Amino acid sequence: MIGIGYLVGAGPGDPGLITVRGLECLRSAEVLLYDDLANPILVEEVSDLCERIYVGKRAGFKAKSQEETNDLFVDRIKKGKRTVRLKGGDPYVFGRGGEETLALMSEGLPFEVVPGVTSGFAAAAYAGIPVTHRGVSTQVTLVTGHEDPTKPDAQVDWEALGKAGGTLVVYMGVGKRKLYADRLIAGGMSADTPVAVIQWGTRPEQHSVRGQLRNLHELEVASPAAIVIGAVAGMDLAWFTDRPLSGKTIAVTRSRKQSSDLVRLLRDAGAEVLEIPTIEINNPNSWAEVDEQINCIDTFSWLAFASPNSVDRFINRVLQTTGDIRGLGRLKIAAVGPATTKRVESYFLSVALTPREHRAECLAKVLGDTMGDDERLLYPRAAKGRDVMPTLLKERGVHVKDVVVYQTGKPSEVPQAALNRFREGQVSLVTFTSSSTVWHFDDLMADEGLLEVAKATPSASIGPTTSDTIRELGYDLVVQAPATDISVPGLVSAIRDYMSQ
Repeated sequence: MIGIGYLVGAGPGDPGLITVRGLECLRSAEVLLYDDLANPILVEEVSDLCERIYVGKRAGFKAKSQEETNDLFVDRIKKGKRTVRLKGGDPYVFGRGGEETLALMSEGLPFEVVPGVTSGFAAAAYAGIPVTHRGVSTQVTLVTGHEDPTKPDAQVDWEALGKAGGTLVVYMGVGKRKLYADRLIAGGMSADTPVAVIQWGTRPEQHSVRGQLRNLHELEVASPAAIVIGAVAGMDLAWFTDRPLSGKTIAVTRSRKQSSDLVRLLRDAGAEVLEIPTIEINNPNSWAEVDEQINCIDTFSWLAFASPNSVDRFINRVLQTTGDIRGLGRLKIAAVGPATTKRVESYFLSVALTPREHRAECLAKVLGDTMGDDERLLYPRAAKGRDVMPTLLKERGVHVKDVVVYQTGKPSEVPQAALNRFREGQVSLVTFTSSSTVWHFDDLMADEGLLEVAKATPSASIGPTTSDTIRELGYDLVVQAPATDISVPGLVSAIRDYMSQ
């Protein structure tokens, strides 16, 4: 059985710029060939079963030659594997994707090319530079600056480009910029032509320097960088670096398979987000007690939830055992806060009660004040969750039955991209949304020998209970969501206020 190869453009650095099709290919890959030009966050999108092979090249080091990479690509496809070659930018724009395609074609192997956003255009856009602009530049030329322009057989005619006008976008051109700048001027381009050099374009650490063609070689920049030469380089339509969290790298601890509004909101505010799974949601040891209460659900008047996970686990169990959740519609439902309320409402059920302060203690108090003497409450919960809800309710004489609908476990490792950022001291903040995320993160970082680094990194908490755990373990707590808005939006708002100081 023959597999298939995918040449996927990863985009220029911002992981959000990969195409929908590219992400689909990553998530279904059985083998991944990747290098340094693709954001390492994208490498974590493949499944745990996917074989990951690093084929990168750095100055003075080459994990695999181009020929070896081609051979690996061919070999894995012949073995029947869905093999993704993840390449920075676009595979066919100075990415040697054509060579890899020819290697597959020579063996008669099936393949698909998934274009990507090329770094020259994206880096310029993120730096506030349109590569074409009416009345300024109506043409753009992409060129590599890697070649020595003084060679007799040089492929790039820099003098001709100096006569052509328009916008030049130079890839891999930091090292030899003095040589080709002189050739451009010799060809007729004005020495006063604006230039812009964008290092790490589209990433949080993006850095731009502007000048004129005459002093391009004096600008303090390093690779990787895109160089824009032309009148448009004098324009400044800034937006990327003006966002409130631009340049910040924030680690988000979460459950392994749970999508996160926190991640989305932080990225929308300009942060680079490192997703670190710290919790695995697993079934309880037995469903017997849960099923027993589901079978007598009509004996309860109230249903209370203290987390979105408890909502999902309980309601899905009802669907699995009865195939129908309409019976829950007659119950009055209480939720600890906005996120839990939203999750209940996603099942087309309404929430009758939410405390003003989004804490289990407050929910228990409000329920105790509201429930009648003959009413019974069912409380689905985590195996190692806090006992505060059932304890406080029972103390007030409330008839409450708590059942375990899930238990949490700890993943075996931290994504390599996140570990690298911690080791390099590049993490601005780490967020925690439950005590479990703190405990598990602490264990994981201890296993990696990075506990001291982790504890010295400023941390943010969603609420008082989580904050207590953070302090107990010795972390540097600097942000907490306000008591009036213990929610993901509340936490992000508090982070933005802190970072703006």
